[in-house]
Amino acid sequence: MDNIGLDNIATGGLFRPAISRMLRQMMASRFRLGAVLGANQTLSWGMTFYLPAIVAGPAAVELGQSGLRVLGAFSWALLVAGACAPRVGKWIDRNGGRGALLASIVVIAAGQAVLAATPDLAVWYLGWTIIGVGMALGLYDAAFATVGGLLGNQAGPSITGITLVAGFASSVFWTLGATLIGVLGWRGLLLAYAGLMLLVNLPMVWLLVPPAAPRPIQQAAAGGAPKSAAQRRALVLLAAFFALRWFITSAIAVHVLSLLQGVHLTKPQAVAVAALIGPGQVAGRILEYLIGPRIDLLVKARIGALLFPLGAALLLFGGPWAATGFAVLYGMSNGIMTINRGTLPLALFGADGYARLLGWLAVPVLLAQATAPTLTAPLIAALPAVDWFLLCGAGAAVALLLLLPLRLPPG
Repeated sequence: MDNIGLDNIATGGLFRPAISRMLRQMMASRFRLGAVLGANQTLSWGMTFYLPAIVAGPAAVELGQSGLRVLGAFSWALLVAGACAPRVGKWIDRNGGRGALLASIVVIAAGQAVLAATPDLAVWYLGWTIIGVGMALGLYDAAFATVGGLLGNQAGPSITGITLVAGFASSVFWTLGATLIGVLGWRGLLLAYAGLMLLVNLPMVWLLVPPAAPRPIQQAAAGGAPKSAAQRRALVLLAAFFALRWFITSAIAVHVLSLLQGVHLTKPQAVAVAALIGPGQVAGRILEYLIGPRIDLLVKARIGALLFPLGAALLLFGGPWAATGFAVLYGMSNGIMTINRGTLPLALFGADGYARLLGWLAVPVLLAQATAPTLTAPLIAALPAVDWFLLCGAGAAVALLLLLPLRLPPG
């Protein structure tokens, strides 16, 4: 064989086209999986988590109940989701996430149908209980676990893609819901959402999300548990970080318009500034995606966590521009944190037992989301808005400190 032939073999010249095709196919499949699950999460989040903002008011009037009682059902649904999350994660580790996502769509549609037919508060709570189970089966943690089961430690870019697409869920479904409820009424809107879940979301996941190979029961059960004192400490720090940040975020979200008016913005200005939080989240996710492989994952997470305290500090300067800066930085921080919820556990603890681990990490997060609006309401009423935002920024700085001791494993 001549020297050219030997050189080609030594350098992979003969195989380079095949390797290139294989890499392109892998990248295309990851992109497709991220896009499909991003669309799935947009629909699932938009028709569950962002649903109360549209239907709670009209439902409270028709049912003759206070807004607090009606919205309490949503907090109850989050608690139900938290209770179910560890078992869902364990099931996904054993069977893959596609079945859980498909089941979530059917369960959520059933809950929406129950809400649409509700005659009283008891059935309203029943409907949200069903939706809570569906949320545990099919929101971010289940989607991240599905990708982790299919791609293993290479799931990071697809997780970023999922959150990037789903970042538009609130904007799309607040607008769509506000438009349709005027035509269909709140009961008709719920039935329309149930139809979208079954006619769009269900076949999309069924046809475009591949099943994962089942794992042996012993192997699935062994994964997910921290194997050393350092890993247990890392798990506690990570859980505390996410719980604290989501507690603060949930408390702000419920009162954001009144709080922004409390920093001397008019109502139209407050609405415009609040509307920037969603694009800020998407901008943070785009930034995370663009700088992805060039910066250490923990460094990116710490930078993302720092953006919130910096944004809160801007409010000390006062005025619309300071509030705008806060909204953008706060949104970017939240957007990056959502990615971290999927990527950090994968990087710190590996792909074995990843879904089960996400299920356990979801428990403190969902508890924080469910309780934050009620627990913080008296404090928000007592403090000036600027002081409340600064207090939240200080809490976010404490959360940042929880990330500092974390270290990625070698390799």
